[in-house]
Amino acid sequence: MMQVAREHGRVLAPLDDQLALTDAGLDSLGWAVLLARLEERLKINPFLSNDSVLPRTFSDFINAFDHDAR
Repeated sequence: MMQVAREHGRVLAPLDDQLALTDAGLDSLGWAVLLARLEERLKINPFLSNDSVLPRTFSDFINAFDHDAR
């Protein structure tokens, strides 16, 4: 996340579990790049299924990948 922010000239907010993703500091392109890189590296994208719920907080985002990786 920090690497993507740096590459896109963005400044991240201090990350904590309750941080709203909309307030994290990445724009939509940054989130797309981050998601693509995570999907490539981890071979999963927890947001592709029809029953997935889009994350609202940093904790939701991390938990989606953690849950899907099991």
